[in-house]
Amino acid sequence: MPDLGKYAEAVLSSYAVSIVLLLVLVWLSVRRAKRIKRQLQDVESKVKKHG
Repeated sequence: MPDLGKYAEAVLSSYAVSIVLLLVLVWLSVRRAKRIKRQLQDVESKVKKHG
């Protein structure tokens, strides 16, 4: 790891915030995808029952 000198705290905290934000975005995307998949399966099952 390079020597960041007096900026080490700012740089490392920026990395930490970025990683946390990326993890939150991934988690939200996966959660939304599961919800939409479940909704699609519900719609498809209704269509099969009536079709």
